Order: sequence, then C-alpha cells, then structure tokens
Amino acid sequence: MLKNLLLPLLLLFSLTAAAPVVAPSFRIAKLHYGGGGDWYANKTSLPNLIRFCNQALRTNIAPDEATVELDSPELLTYPFVHMTGHGNVAFTEGEAKNLRRYLIGGGFLHIDDNYGLDKFIRPEMKKVFPELDFVELPFSHPIYHQKYQFPRGLPKVHEHDGKRPQGFGLLYKGRLVCFYSFECDLGNGWEDLGTYPEDTPATHDAALRMGANLVTYALTQD
Repeated sequence: MLKNLLLPLLLLFSLTAAAPVVAPSFRIAKLHYGGGGDWYANKTSLPNLIRFCNQALRTNIAPDEATVELDSPELLTYPFVHMTGHGNVAFTEGEAKNLRRYLIGGGFLHIDDNYGLDKFIRPEMKKVFPELDFVELPFSHPIYHQKYQFPRGLPKVHEHDGKRPQGFGLLYKGRLVCFYSFECDLGNGWEDLGTYPEDTPATHDAALRMGANLVTYALTQD
C-alpha cells in the first residue's frame, strides 16, 4: 500500500550534492482521465517541476513523468499525481473507486484548473468522496510553508476573471488527500519560459517554488 511506499521517500531529503548518482527513487504521474478533456495539457510543466525539485530539494525523481489512467493498478505506485485540463472530465464508478482507494491509502492528487475545469471536477470528485466537500485552506496551512513561504497563499500566474487564486483541499480523517489550485494556472507557470510571453522569470520561479511545496508536503505529511 502507498503508506509503505511513502516512508522510504522521506530519506530523499537527506541527499547531498556529493552523493553518487543512483537510479531514480520514484516517479510522479500525470492523470489520464476520460470525458474528452485535454488531460495532456502543459507538456513541459511536470518535467520542469521535477527538474526544479531535484535541484532545489535534492530529491531523486525520475526526469520524465509517467501517465496513469484512473482504473490502472499502477495508480497505487505513484506518491504524487497531477491532473490538469480545461474541462470535460468524467469518472466511471470503477475509476472513482480506484481513485478513492489510492487517496485513502496514502496517495496525493494535485488538481490544477487550467481554466474551465471547475464545473466538471467538483461533481466528479463527489463520486470519489461523497461525504467530503472542497474547503479553502487557510494561508497558515503547512502546504504554503514548506521550504518556500507563501504567506498569501497561491501565486497568481494568469488572469482570467479577475478573481484571486484559491487553494482548496479534500480532507479525509484530517489528512489532505487532494489539493485543488483554482484561478491560478499554476501548471502554466511551470512551463518553459517563453511559452506564455507575458510570464516573467519571477512568475515562473514562484510557480515552481509553490509546486515544490506541494511535492514536499505530499511526501512528508503524516
């Protein structure tokens, strides 16, 4: 089960620059979901986040992300799964059941609204956790205070409706199993500089730092 997988990952943060090169300790995955939405969006975002984490946190994540489907047994092998897109999400009953098993067993899902996802993802996550609702996390939450400090919560990467960025969570028995970044476009901020001409190096760096906080939190929370 994932709880057994996550414990050895805590050792990753003791790596030093002088440590010998070893095989990657784990991979993170992008979620391939049904419904016709562009689950494959932001092609350079996860490789850039992984590179940043390996350099700044001295983790040993495989440089290329995996792609995993909701009903795959392999879902249970990834400590961090990222989901993005602009809409059109549909979970089958079996997929919702497997995702629930993954999250209850110790997994972590980051959902990043790439603008337009909100009205689709909320009812689909209700299939996974009928008893839970997304709650906005306070700025004091530890996810904003890992290696990097975000005292005002998520950084704003792109403007759409002039709304502030919000970080929502699903809490199962007190544990944050899913973090949902909304009105933020965090994954866009991870992409190669120049992908969006309006993005500055400072915006890119802030997005990567927040992403590193997500990875750190997912690997170390109780």
